[in-house]
Amino acid sequence: MSQHWQDLLPIDRYQVSTNGLISEYDRKVITFLYQPLIGSACLGLYMTLWGEVEENRLWSADHSHHSLMNFMDCGLKEIYHARCKLEGIGLLKTFMKKEGENRSFIYELQPPLTPEQFFLDGILNVYLYRKIGKAQYNRLKKFFAEERKADEKEFRQVTKAFQDVFMSDHSSVVRSTYEWEGGEALEQDAVLIGKKEQTNMKIENANFDFDLLLAGLNDSFLSKKALTAKVKEAIQTLSFLYGINPIEMKNIVMSAINPNDEIDLEELRIAARDWYQFQNAGKLPLLVDRTQPLQLQSQIEAPKTKEEELLNYLDTTSPRQLLRDIGGGAEPSKADLQIIEEVMFAQKLPSGVINVLIQYVMLKTDMKLTKGYVEKIAGQWVRKRIQTVKDAMDLAKKEHQQYLDWANGKNTTSSNKGSKKVIRKEKIPEWFGQDKPSNTDENNIDEANADDVNNDFLKELEEEIKNLRK
Repeated sequence: MSQHWQDLLPIDRYQVSTNGLISEYDRKVITFLYQPLIGSACLGLYMTLWGEVEENRLWSADHSHHSLMNFMDCGLKEIYHARCKLEGIGLLKTFMKKEGENRSFIYELQPPLTPEQFFLDGILNVYLYRKIGKAQYNRLKKFFAEERKADEKEFRQVTKAFQDVFMSDHSSVVRSTYEWEGGEALEQDAVLIGKKEQTNMKIENANFDFDLLLAGLNDSFLSKKALTAKVKEAIQTLSFLYGINPIEMKNIVMSAINPNDEIDLEELRIAARDWYQFQNAGKLPLLVDRTQPLQLQSQIEAPKTKEEELLNYLDTTSPRQLLRDIGGGAEPSKADLQIIEEVMFAQKLPSGVINVLIQYVMLKTDMKLTKGYVEKIAGQWVRKRIQTVKDAMDLAKKEHQQYLDWANGKNTTSSNKGSKKVIRKEKIPEWFGQDKPSNTDENNIDEANADDVNNDFLKELEEEIKNLRK
């Protein structure tokens, strides 16, 4: 993933448009329902962009990003990261045009989901509940609900129809010289202003193996016709939301079959949620469970060596799951999750690379995630454009002595060149010993250390990989 200074510069121009009229009520929805998920910086960017569009209009004037930085009193990096979050949650679409060295953008603001759509969404409402808790969640549901003042069933509709009130005067046709043409045509680029509703959140390009799911369902005599397009979309969404693999999904799907041999979507959602809460002591997922993008994975179909198994594991496991595996199944602490979340969103490193970083740092710092150490290594990996698990491992091997000095609070430019090196045994990942040793004394020392290490953690990790496969 590229960095903000590659995708955005202060001199780049932008215009703001809105996808239909956005109302004052939408502001309340974004403030109370979306802000807990995306943060105040994203809310500030959305409101600032919205403010640039005149009331009851669809387009703003042209501005530079430098002016936006002045308006919001923040750097371009913060604006770029806030923009990405707005795009990911469906509140913004970004379009770019490049002419020579000049770039211009269109930021199209999207209306939020209606409260009814949001609380029935199946994704955002789950994350909101997990974020703000049961009491606040129920308070917001009541805030956006309206109590019925009367039962409409007790009333009889007496509304007049159009033809009961108006009539069409056919006799005037003879006297009129006006020929209906629908009025003057709009200019080519003009559109009529209207209000558009947002569509529900969808998980696009979800990597779910329906063939494996169908293979398991064949034994249960469930018709393939039951897996309609809506059911498949729901299964993909629930798989992403709760981290359910096809084998686990089979039992969840079976529990949602109604007497007509159809899959009840509401029962499917309830069964998936109950399964996750049973697996996670009643908790719901956070918005940080992201795995390595498919295009950056090693694409190892059948791992043969321990290193290939580890590559595959780190590619297909979220950082939170890795922390859980390291902790023997216990949920990671809020502080550890916060460190990882900040690195993922601020540094924009892929999840697999984050996994290598977690493994390396924990082994170097006595199984502790030290924020400063994590951020220092992550910063270097960002500058080195590290995108894959293999590249992260290779760089960690190459820079091993550098990271060792950082862990000990030393500078690599220290003048104590004549001082004698102290050889000590330390925990380092097993993949450090995969390369052939070089002829330098420093590398020989590191290789000797690696050969002497009995790494209990990696043994446990290998056992965990075997258990996950079972």
